[in-house]
Order: sequence, then C-alpha cells, then structure tokens
Amino acid sequence: MTKIVVFGNSGSGKSTLAKNLVKGHHIAHLDLDSVAWAPSSLPTNPPSRLPISESKVLIETFLSKNTSWVIEGCYSDLLAEVLPSADELIFLNLPINLCVENAKARPWEPHKYASKQAQDANLDMLIDWIKDYENRTDTFSKQSHQVLYDSFEGTKTMYTSNSHSERQ
Repeated sequence: MTKIVVFGNSGSGKSTLAKNLVKGHHIAHLDLDSVAWAPSSLPTNPPSRLPISESKVLIETFLSKNTSWVIEGCYSDLLAEVLPSADELIFLNLPINLCVENAKARPWEPHKYASKQAQDANLDMLIDWIKDYENRTDTFSKQSHQVLYDSFEGTKTMYTSNSHSERQ
C-alpha cells in the first residue's frame, strides 16, 4: 500500500507530481480542491469553502474506498485530517517566482473553470495570492505547511526546485 500526501503553494506542481505518482504506482488520486469548495461557488470570485465537516466526510469516503492513494492540496486544515493515514509526505516548497511561472503556464483546469478564458481571467488574483504565501498565516500559508511538515513522523521529503533531484 502507498499513501502519499503532496502539498505546497499554488503553482508549486502538486497536481503534476500527483498525476505522475498515480501513473507510476497505479493508485487513486484525490485533489483536495474537489472537496474543499462549494460546487455552485466555483464561478464566483472568490469561491466559497464547504464547511470543514462536509469536506471531512468526502475525504473519509475516499479513504474508505482506497487502500493506496495520493492526496494533494494546499489546505492544511484538510491535510491534517489525512496525515494520520499517510505513509509519506512531500512538501513542494518552491521559490515564489517558480510558482508564479508555473501558474502562468498552467493548462486549463476544467474541474475548476468553465473555460481557459475564465481561468486566465483569474490569473492576476492567483499570482497575487501566490506571492503572499510567505506572509499569510491562514490554512494555505507557508507557515501552516511548515508546521505540517515538521510534525509528520513518517517518510517526508521537501523539494525546493522543479527538479526532484534537489531536496532539502
């Protein structure tokens, strides 16, 4: 069984790494975006979070149906729910400028946006949000991610570049 959690700033490559892990290990995948936001709120700016209790139920359902998985996201409050079940933790702690570059090059995410144009219309807001990663103190912040990383007692890796050969 493989149970991996991947987290970091928006644009750090969480989804790309998770998809590669899914292909390489033939395991289930949960993008926490799919359980964090109220579906009817996605076209709004900003969208509305589901109550944590509802997100937890969706996560518990995923965990009960899958023995091997990768879960990825930037939500420390939701990640804390899955860490007790995880075998491995991967923190994508890339420099802000790389996250911004990745966000600008991001392909259309149809599970989040009705069109590539709608996604691009949100890009300036996303870039500002990415740039504030080290200053925020919310569940999406570097500070909250560092606490998760430091407290995890299993196998853990921190990447500080786009190259998976550069670990910290």
